[in-house]
Amino acid sequence: MLSILADRTYRHLFMAQVVALLGTGLSTVALGLLAFDLAGEGAAMVLGTVFTLKMVAYVGIAPIAGAFADRVNRRRLLVALDLVRAGVALALPFVSEIWQVYVLIFLLQSASAAFTPTFQATLPDVLPEEARYTRALSLSRLAYDLENIISPTLAALLLAVMANNTLFFGTALGFIGSALLVVSVLLPSPKPAAPRGIYDRTTRGLRIYLATPRLRGLLALNLAVAAAGAMVLVNSVVLVRSNLGLANSDLAWTMFAFGAGSMLAALILPRLLDRLDDRPVMIAGAVTMVGALLALAAVIVIGGLSWGALWAAWLLVGIGYSTTLTPSGRLLRRSAHAEDRPAIFAAQFALSHACWLLTYPLSGWLMTQFGAVPSLLSLATLSALGIAVGLRLWPAETTEQVEHSHADLPPDHPHLRAHGAQGHRHAIVIDDLHRHWPTQG
Repeated sequence: MLSILADRTYRHLFMAQVVALLGTGLSTVALGLLAFDLAGEGAAMVLGTVFTLKMVAYVGIAPIAGAFADRVNRRRLLVALDLVRAGVALALPFVSEIWQVYVLIFLLQSASAAFTPTFQATLPDVLPEEARYTRALSLSRLAYDLENIISPTLAALLLAVMANNTLFFGTALGFIGSALLVVSVLLPSPKPAAPRGIYDRTTRGLRIYLATPRLRGLLALNLAVAAAGAMVLVNSVVLVRSNLGLANSDLAWTMFAFGAGSMLAALILPRLLDRLDDRPVMIAGAVTMVGALLALAAVIVIGGLSWGALWAAWLLVGIGYSTTLTPSGRLLRRSAHAEDRPAIFAAQFALSHACWLLTYPLSGWLMTQFGAVPSLLSLATLSALGIAVGLRLWPAETTEQVEHSHADLPPDHPHLRAHGAQGHRHAIVIDDLHRHWPTQG
């Protein structure tokens, strides 16, 4: 897996991702503690609102950014967005009202909504071979896990000697470090797409995504991930601080368990995906998350909540979380031409976070109104529903090549000359010639 770091461009991009996520992980812990300082027992609702605003920014901004990502210099765009995020992080330690947190978080996440899909769409151009790209996805998953492992550990150590608000300065340093690493390399220039109107460019990624069966199934699995993940991210602070009465640093160690599980899965996945298809691996990961939530609910009902049980459950949720999400980049890569990748990655970013837009406030509301067990059971049910819909929308494929015809094309069209007459077969990608997924045979 580490051999791909020999590529200087990818190595610098990977390190940019690592340092940015180290800072983001500090802000995750700091935001939970800031919400508890400002709202006390209402911290879950405040965090639910914060994460909802984050999702609104992601859903609204990502498709617009994806529509124009192939028309601007990627390196300049990524550096500018990193600097915006650093500026917002520097302002967060000085807030004194909840509404100020909401405004700053919306601004920061709007910049992230433009940054992340552009960054993700660059990786297939840097590493065009699927085997190397698969390992890059696992390394990227490991980088995301640093937000839940190294960052909380560092946060726990820092909280022993400083106030929680000062963690936001570490967030700013992470974004500045990311900008410096991105500016140090030359990124592949995006292949210019055919001229299109603003509406066409803005919606193209969504139309490709929703017309592709495997991606419709991925969307359903995104809902399963969001339901289980929201239970961890929104309600951990209440479970640790209020229900268990533990200290601030114990929250960081609880989040460590979630990240450790995710990291363990990411280490195993490259070899697993060399032997198995993406679909059964992702389904197994989603089922693991549901099982962990139901098991924790049963433990609480039988003997009450304990830190050990919470730690074990979050470890399993982390394993399932990474197993479900990591292969998604492979699905996106094979579902769009190179010029459409920024748009389809932006569509995945927006649609997956639309799922979080539902589950974040739902999770906070369930915990505030009904407590831990109803929250666990409700979110596990929603996650299971996502799995069932995913199985329905994404049938098990024996081949990616589908027989189809083009009644609207003349016999001498270049596509027919390249692939044969009517009734030919090849791997399908939704584009101007294949606007709908053809029926098998």
